[in-house]
Amino acid sequence: MLIQEQGLTASLPTPFDNSVISNNSELQRFFALLQQAMAENCLQRLLLSKYQGSQRDLQRLEIRPVEIKSELLWRFVWQYQTNHQTRNYPFTEALSLLTELLPGQFKAAQLSTTTSDAQLTISKKGKALINIKKNTVKQQADTSHNRQKQRFVEQSRPFLSALGVTDQQGQVIPAMSNKWKQINKFIEVLQGAVKESGLLQAQQLHVADFGSGKAYLTFAMHDYFCHSLGLDAQITGVELRQNLVDLCNKAAAGLNLAGLHFEQGDVKHFKARGINVMVALHACDVATDYAINMGIRTGAEIIMCSPCCHKEIRPQIRLPEVMAPMLIHGIHLGQEAEMVTDSLRALLLEAHGYQTKVFEFISLEHTSKNKMILATKRKKKTDNSAVLRQIAAIKDFYGIKQQCLEQLLLA
Repeated sequence: MLIQEQGLTASLPTPFDNSVISNNSELQRFFALLQQAMAENCLQRLLLSKYQGSQRDLQRLEIRPVEIKSELLWRFVWQYQTNHQTRNYPFTEALSLLTELLPGQFKAAQLSTTTSDAQLTISKKGKALINIKKNTVKQQADTSHNRQKQRFVEQSRPFLSALGVTDQQGQVIPAMSNKWKQINKFIEVLQGAVKESGLLQAQQLHVADFGSGKAYLTFAMHDYFCHSLGLDAQITGVELRQNLVDLCNKAAAGLNLAGLHFEQGDVKHFKARGINVMVALHACDVATDYAINMGIRTGAEIIMCSPCCHKEIRPQIRLPEVMAPMLIHGIHLGQEAEMVTDSLRALLLEAHGYQTKVFEFISLEHTSKNKMILATKRKKKTDNSAVLRQIAAIKDFYGIKQQCLEQLLLA
């Protein structure tokens, strides 16, 4: 069979054995384009949709070229409602499988090549229609093994395998995919804060991570500062549970990571030692206030907190008459108390020389505790009188008599 497409001529294997394809000119045309794109390494993506097979939760099938150990393969990603399954096939097996799936199980396909885009739809009566659009600018197919959106952590880094995020081949373990996304998002946020703070010029810096837990982010910070930036950084993970402290110290020693160690303790009793970056994720209730206070006291250039369990303010809130019908509902009162608490924290940071942002750290599908307070130290002092008046006005409006961070800063 000879195919001519935009001046290219290719000699392809014999016609397809599938009788449905053989008897349908539009299907033959589509598969001819597909076969040529695969044979000439012009395929960028093939997406099969409108699945009508026996697997109820199967939604789509995506096929892309991938080069593994100098061999060009075709990666099939079966996209189910709750997970994805991946398998790689050589050319002949991939093409044979596609002739079974289309139009047998999938009723639509979108073919993207370096020279054109083709859309195939199959009606209920089996009639196939194909629409082809030429690309004005020829592109090059990407066959890299990890065709993913930008990542801020190298997937091949040894600490990821040691902590069970990736396997020995450097592939993310499916059950850890959310943690992998969280690690990358955290380093993305940290990277932006570091650029704003001027820490890139630091000769040595100290990072403290309170409530480090299993230390995924602690190891990631060490990798970012020491490996990616090449800085002389001391990273301290502080964790109340001794078994996790021992586990993380053992992992750090096994990887020969100089400058990374873990201590047993909590933020209330930790002795600050010139901290440049203070991190406290999911510190419960006023533990977040103690962490922010320590960051301010030690002059940290960056303070990163993800608050949890807002208990202090809620029983103090006085319901303004106009808001009583809304806040009488427990869930609304809890949300209001959370907003007021973190707003006061952000304003207190502003009053003590920090530029502060409050934002969603990572989407709710990955963690229910998704708010982050990010503060970077200003290089110049500013008048904080207006901010202090705002704090006083909020407290007066809600009838708040006591806020932990404010008291700690006044001590």
